[in-house]
Amino acid sequence: INGGEDAKNALDLQEFMIVPARAKNFSQSLCMGTEIYHALKTLLKKHNHITGVGDEGGFAPDLKDAREVFDILTEAARMAGYETGKDIFFAMDAAASELYNAEKDIYEFPGETKMKGKQVIRTREDLIDYYEDLVSDYPLISIEDGLHEDDWTGWTTLTKILGNKIQLVGDDLFVTNTKKLKVGIQKEAGNAI
Repeated sequence: INGGEDAKNALDLQEFMIVPARAKNFSQSLCMGTEIYHALKTLLKKHNHITGVGDEGGFAPDLKDAREVFDILTEAARMAGYETGKDIFFAMDAAASELYNAEKDIYEFPGETKMKGKQVIRTREDLIDYYEDLVSDYPLISIEDGLHEDDWTGWTTLTKILGNKIQLVGDDLFVTNTKKLKVGIQKEAGNAI
């Protein structure tokens, strides 16, 4: 399911994915993913959600938050004959840099605000707590770009709290910022000397 900058819906976080981690090979992974994708389309139609897709090819319905996404993905997995936490796990790309208000040092959730009818903002601590709750309630095994790319304090805290439980991916933090990579590599090289 797509949201954020990848879709024109109310979902603030960018991507929600299934991970067929228990598949024996690529063919089985592809089959599991395809079956769940079609079950998801059926469920979205049943719940009167739009089944158009976002920039990354995922469905882009107006869902209120990550919990609603994970609930419908869980239902789709079951409908396709799979068990979450055993056959299927979840991953997400929060793209939190898109939600960060540097002036106020907060994360703003305009879509969630619209869907819930009340302003939804989160401090870095609130957002980390939100992720921690999602990890405890769903088989979420990977979070990409969970915090702003320059939120070093937040990344340190997020890594301490969830780094031994799930995979944390810093795409915006590392991959798209060659300046930071060069500085990090130079520091590591200096430490090794």
